[in-house]
Amino acid sequence: MNYEAFMSSKLEELRDEGNYRVFADLERRRGSFPKATCHSLEGGPGDVTVWCSNDYLGMGQNPAVLAAMKDAIDRCGAGAGGTRNISGTNHFHVELETELADLHGKDSALIFTSGYVSNWASLGTLASRIPNCVVLSDAGNHASMIEGIRHSRAEKQVFKHNDTEDLNRRLSALDPGQPKIVAFESVYSMDGDIAPIKEFCDVAEAHGAMTYLDEVHAVGLYGPRGGGVAEREGLMDRLTVIEGTLGKAFGVLGGYIAASTTLCDFVRSFASGFIFTTALPPAVAAGAITSIRHLKTSDAERLAQHERVRRLRERLDHFGIPHMRNESHIVPVMVGDPVKCKWITDWLLENAGIYVQPINYPTVPRGTERLRLTPSPLHTDGDIEQLVDALNQLWSQCALSRAVA
Repeated sequence: MNYEAFMSSKLEELRDEGNYRVFADLERRRGSFPKATCHSLEGGPGDVTVWCSNDYLGMGQNPAVLAAMKDAIDRCGAGAGGTRNISGTNHFHVELETELADLHGKDSALIFTSGYVSNWASLGTLASRIPNCVVLSDAGNHASMIEGIRHSRAEKQVFKHNDTEDLNRRLSALDPGQPKIVAFESVYSMDGDIAPIKEFCDVAEAHGAMTYLDEVHAVGLYGPRGGGVAEREGLMDRLTVIEGTLGKAFGVLGGYIAASTTLCDFVRSFASGFIFTTALPPAVAAGAITSIRHLKTSDAERLAQHERVRRLRERLDHFGIPHMRNESHIVPVMVGDPVKCKWITDWLLENAGIYVQPINYPTVPRGTERLRLTPSPLHTDGDIEQLVDALNQLWSQCALSRAVA
């Protein structure tokens, strides 16, 4: 077999479909977020405004977070020194887990190298190690959850997205004594919709099922202390496992679970994705601690972000630019064509200094291609007007349909 030719043909298929991904060469500038320098512009490096960052609150630029990371490097050096089991457990890791357990009102927490790994390792371990376990997974769940469940080789049932009745129907058909895990997210990253957490907990409890909630797009952003949607709705104590990330609203890197001491110890002791990987650098853990502590006591960033989201939606509505309605901070602007979606984002980058990645298949279903906009507290009115004016021009140029007021 000609392996190179095979791979080249598959890549060409992606290009023809408009689904080939090109990375913009960006240099974030401290203190200038959401501005950055783009090194991949045709005319050479230039300034751009970033509209698709998951650093939702700009905490990756927060001076206190940066100072904590610099101090940790001076105290501990660069790396952790190994896996947590052998030589890599640093005092900052212990402090971070204590901070996360407190954030979610749980007895314990366990940190991982990313949110993807925390889902893959935790779900995979629980579902594989609990005998005869069946996992009921929301149809909209992230790839990391799907991979973790698949890796476990446990029985899996996929219930309709955010559908309490379908979940109840499936649970009712199972043996009442069979171990069960109901896995779902709070805020879904592409549509921005929010799960009916209370109703899912009601159904799960009625059938003796564990609940596993992914809050990666909610931690830091919702609740009086940034504990997520479950904290906002007073439901954290009803969830068996709360999973989150340090790489979005908290502005650094890593993932975690918060749960009972026994469950966290169980995952720590059996999850290969935890046991055999090098630990987070101490500086990253120190930055996360500072970010979490700040957002536990400060609502300013959350309130400013909510206002920016409201303002952007208002201006999109003014020009009839179609965007998906939801109650979260994620603003999906719907294009519905992969080639046009890619062309629009290329044009925005080269001609308007606006960076937003096209969201095409397989991240979203075919025909629902979109621009996923994430306003931050640091986007100005001028940034919003620049974006909306450019989109208005492009919607006319591409003959795309507009929303009816």
